[in-house]
Amino acid sequence: MNDMQPQVWDLIIIGAGPAGMACAIYAGRARLSTLILEGTLPGGQVVLNEIIENYPGFPEGISGFELGQRMAEQATRFGTHTEVARVESIDVSTRPFRLLTTSGDRVAHTLLISTGSAPKQLNVPGEKEYFTRGLSYCAVCDGPLYGGKRVMVVGGGNTAVEEALFLAAIASEVTLVHRREQLRADRILQERLAQNTKVKVLWDHVLTEILGDESLTSVRAKNVKTNAETILPVDGLFISIGNQPRSDFLPPEIRRDEFGLVLTDKHLETTVPGIFAAGDVRQEAFRQITFAVGDGTLAFRSIMRYLEERK
Repeated sequence: MNDMQPQVWDLIIIGAGPAGMACAIYAGRARLSTLILEGTLPGGQVVLNEIIENYPGFPEGISGFELGQRMAEQATRFGTHTEVARVESIDVSTRPFRLLTTSGDRVAHTLLISTGSAPKQLNVPGEKEYFTRGLSYCAVCDGPLYGGKRVMVVGGGNTAVEEALFLAAIASEVTLVHRREQLRADRILQERLAQNTKVKVLWDHVLTEILGDESLTSVRAKNVKTNAETILPVDGLFISIGNQPRSDFLPPEIRRDEFGLVLTDKHLETTVPGIFAAGDVRQEAFRQITFAVGDGTLAFRSIMRYLEERK
């Protein structure tokens, strides 16, 4: 491809997670010229899951890496193209849209932003080493792997409390670790937590280290008031301190909320006509593969309508 006169694509999809891949499959079958731009491996955050057991069609489960590869192969089969490139900026003042990427300029009549989000990390020793080896950022995804075992949730907001309650139906015991003496979760969730005898709260504590050998076995926790440290045995650790959408590269014309989540209408169109968003990067998203795939499908239908109206 000549960077001086780049091809004009019908659709460029930014991000190769489930939302982007679902849209790409439909777009390929519709014979739209489609380019997927992905900074790493296809599949997005999905590839980081050791085993996925709640995606329909795989009764024995499937690794996140394999699922991501299969999605990519299916999209390629229908004629979509993929480049490993990071989008640095988008010029929305011209039509078609022009993207500045690490591989040069790319141009398209429509865009789909499906860059997803990344879980916020504690940034403590052992966190990277034990990710997928006892440490997870999604209880709904990985909680069933810890049936009858001791688990721990870190956080104090709605998601952390919801995950603790979810895990209470699976694990033998659940410890919720919060750095303050009061939760930030909605009152009704706090009431449900207080009524659940399988969940105990460790107040005024932060994790300072994650320990183990082949897999996670314990954590080091510090009392923020006394600085006293203790080692707590645990089989599974779930960090739930929020997510950060990958939306920093977007221009101000594409409106986002105070958390950086992209605002869309019911057709998943952003505040810039012709640019759509799907999956975890958009407001009101639910961090599950099935939800992202549905988003990608709806986005395709809206993109087709947009292109047909402008022929």
